[in-house]
Amino acid sequence: MGPASPPDESLLGPAHPEALWVTPIADQAVLSDLGDPAEIAEQRESIRLAFVSALQHLPARQRASLVLCEVLRWPAADAAELFGTSVAAVNSALQRARATLASLPSGPPAHPLDADDAELLKRYVDAFERYDMDALVGLLHDDAIQSMPPFALWLQGARHIVTWMVQPGPSACRGSRLVATTANGCPAFGQYKPDPDGGWAPWAIQVLEISGGKVAEMAFFLDLMDHDRLFPAFGLPLHLDA
Repeated sequence: MGPASPPDESLLGPAHPEALWVTPIADQAVLSDLGDPAEIAEQRESIRLAFVSALQHLPARQRASLVLCEVLRWPAADAAELFGTSVAAVNSALQRARATLASLPSGPPAHPLDADDAELLKRYVDAFERYDMDALVGLLHDDAIQSMPPFALWLQGARHIVTWMVQPGPSACRGSRLVATTANGCPAFGQYKPDPDGGWAPWAIQVLEISGGKVAEMAFFLDLMDHDRLFPAFGLPLHLDA
């Protein structure tokens, strides 16, 4: 990704094809409800790190191998069959991906949500649904990051983020509804924008990173074309009635 952008809607640029992005994955798709809590927490952290690293740092074959083999636990032979390549090639891609992972600075570790985190998320939902930017900016770290795949533009800084939110295009999110879910080992929400025909229509999967009692990162995966695939993968409805 390039450098952070000023909060100017004219700089948004084109939507890039899905092949350039790693779409979010629902925790329930890869985590067992029956495991030990510590094991589940470790799995959630593995998903989070694999996703962030794949999204930001790895070429296509390495990130695909990492997600399939490290997150979804596919055997290398199955991944090789899918790619039409050899097991040795998949293992080599995994080795290079792991080396890249090891060279990256470590971010704040994921942890089970405590009462303070749950309250923070409650306040986030309230601020976003009311579109209260004064309240929202107080919930973000000063250097918080917002990204919006499939667009390459990303923002850094709480003030830049809330300035972006009230630009003409983004302000169409005013009046949205958020439905809680989990994705990539993190708290997440299905965002539904007001539907001109009534109720609310699916718009984005918001994935939040929390650290130190505030929101550190917000990734809004905009569901611009294929609502029938992304939202149902999270068990989310295709429409909210008024």
